[in-house]
Amino acid sequence: MKSVKVFGFSCASCKRAYKLIEDTARAKGLEIHLEKVEDAVEIAQHGIMTTPGIVVDGQVVYMGGVPSRSLVEKWLV
Repeated sequence: MKSVKVFGFSCASCKRAYKLIEDTARAKGLEIHLEKVEDAVEIAQHGIMTTPGIVVDGQVVYMGGVPSRSLVEKWLV
């Protein structure tokens, strides 16, 4: 099972990125562990400078904006 964390605060892009990941996993029938992280210290520890930052299985894969659905699908397989 993939572990996906969306780092960011309550901005619109952060919410859209979280929902996109959630919806994509559901549409593909994939079970993932999805978590929203809003702690500034933890965000900084991962080196995320622009939000949302997305971490898949411990690796930063994206920062700053909402990724495309096709990109999210690649992360989840």
